[in-house]
Amino acid sequence: MMVKLTLTSILIINTWFSCAQDSIAFLALGDSYTAGTSVQKTHSWPFQLVQILNKRKVPTNSPTIVAQPGWTTTDLMQNLAPKLNPSYDLVSLLIGVNNQYKGKSLDLFKKEFPELLDISIKLAKNNPKNVVVLSIPDWSVTPFARFKDKKKIVAELKTYNEIIETECKLRGVNFVEITKMSRSALVNPALIASDSLHPSKKMYKVWAKKVSKQVF
Repeated sequence: MMVKLTLTSILIINTWFSCAQDSIAFLALGDSYTAGTSVQKTHSWPFQLVQILNKRKVPTNSPTIVAQPGWTTTDLMQNLAPKLNPSYDLVSLLIGVNNQYKGKSLDLFKKEFPELLDISIKLAKNNPKNVVVLSIPDWSVTPFARFKDKKKIVAELKTYNEIIETECKLRGVNFVEITKMSRSALVNPALIASDSLHPSKKMYKVWAKKVSKQVF
């Protein structure tokens, strides 16, 4: 299948190559989905993205990952500054599932997610085109959720993802929708890790491929 590159993406890649052929500095922000809980670190989607890019002759360093299982937007905010410098060529953000799971206020998310997005842009050399945000996966399809209110989970995640997409559009940030593909786990158990909740290596690879195609 032929992958279409946007003019912006081409310009960004050309810019990266023109900078003394330095490798792309990649910062991945989030929670368990970014940390790769229940799989080897190198099987997480950020590491698999790096592998894909390097195979395509787009030199990319191993990702710097600031993410932990259970983190909400508040937790991520508290673990960012002043540890990081605004010098990354690519910054990813995937956050919010634990806000939903823990029943945090939606108003809190409406306040903190845009703040995290602005911080991500700053860390990406103040260039919104260097930032990629992934939608929150639908964990209602996992075995872990079999005794949960699945309709409630789906409805709440829909609201969260609408907020995420809107804020990305307002800032011109790349938004990658992975929620629909995450539902493939309902009919393909191989896409779920051994903990019955988190994605497997195979699922993360699907995400990484979509990010690479849509952004690069």
